Amino acid sequence: MSGITRRQALGVAAGTAAGLAAAGAAHAAVRTAGPRAHGAQGTASVPGSFDEVYKGRRIQGGPMHDGGHGGGHHGGHGAGYAVRIDGEELHVMRNADGTWISVINHYEPRATPRALARAAVTELQGAALVPLALG
Repeated sequence: MSGITRRQALGVAAGTAAGLAAAGAAHAAVRTAGPRAHGAQGTASVPGSFDEVYKGRRIQGGPMHDGGHGGGHHGGHGAGYAVRIDGEELHVMRNADGTWISVINHYEPRATPRALARAAVTELQGAALVPLALG
């Protein structure tokens, strides 16, 4: 009896079905995720500058003109963008999906640095922003 057994045939069929299902799921994930699935941070533009008073606090933000390496400590996490509250730097980072987080709102991403600065002011409730000491 040199033929294939029922157990072997079922194993091959199950393996083929699983492979097709995985390939279909991967294709659907790429199709629904769109261009952000391939590194949105690298292709997304840097937001423009802002300077305003929000709830009595001056918030400012804008691209860093020195490539993000001048007096800051971002190491590239902020995508070359600086945010300040009353002149003190708010450490910000850009997520892979294009949203922004800060040390104050780490688990509450915001769509823009301006929205992030406003949320930080609200969270501070009048307290001073203390510079982040790394290292």
